[in-house]
Amino acid sequence: MSHADSNASEPSDETVVQTASDAAEDEIFSAYKQSAIRDYDVTVVFEDGVLEVDVYLNAPDGAGDGRSADQVADEAALAARSAVDELFDE
Repeated sequence: MSHADSNASEPSDETVVQTASDAAEDEIFSAYKQSAIRDYDVTVVFEDGVLEVDVYLNAPDGAGDGRSADQVADEAALAARSAVDELFDE
């Protein structure tokens, strides 16, 4: 049974996608100033109760808080998943 089918009061797919996207961007911008980021993309898909998050980040080494761009991208994806988990736990 998917999240969407399990409870009528659960968040809409649009809310899930927006929550995940916002959490990922918050993680990126907590590590880097917007002006230091060359490019980034957060792709979130939520279909049939399955969440897919892909984060691409292009930022110069040493421009952020000490983490590599790959590490920040991975942590942004994890933050997105965690935010959606919390959304369903409410």
